Amino acid sequence: MIRDAIKAAQIEAMKAGEKDRLAAVRLISAKLKDRDIELRTATQVPEDDAIVVDVLQKMVKQRRESITMFTDGGRAELAAKEQAELAVIESFLPAQMSEADTRAAIDAIKAEVGATTPKDMGKVMAVLKERHGTVIDMSKASGLVKAALS
Repeated sequence: MIRDAIKAAQIEAMKAGEKDRLAAVRLISAKLKDRDIELRTATQVPEDDAIVVDVLQKMVKQRRESITMFTDGGRAELAAKEQAELAVIESFLPAQMSEADTRAAIDAIKAEVGATTPKDMGKVMAVLKERHGTVIDMSKASGLVKAALS
C-alpha cells in the first residue's frame, strides 16, 4: 500500500536527517489525515490506494501551478523548493500511462459509449476516470478527449 510506503519514507528521512524530504513527506501525511477526516461522514469510502493517489495527484497539480507562478514572478528559490517537493510527491505515485496508451484508452471508451461530439465529453471523462483515474493525469487526458471528439 502507498500509505505504508509514505510512513516508511518518513521514518527513513528522519533517520537520514533529510529535512527537506521529511518536510515534504509530513506534508503528504497531513493532507492524507485531512482527507481521512473528510471521509468519516461519507456513505461510500473508496479503496485506500485510490484515496492516496487522488490526494497525491492534487498535490502534484498544486506544485506545478506554483512552480509556473514562481518562475514567472522571478522567484527561482521558491520554484526550486516546490520542485523538490514535487519530486518527493511524484515518487509515491504509481507509474502514469504513456500518451499513446492514454489515447488508446480514450478511443476504446469513445467507441464503447458511442461518443461522437464534444457534448459527449462528460461521458468519456467519467468512464476514463473510473477505470484509469489513478494512472492518468486527468488534466492532460481532458485535452486529449477534447481533441478526439472534435
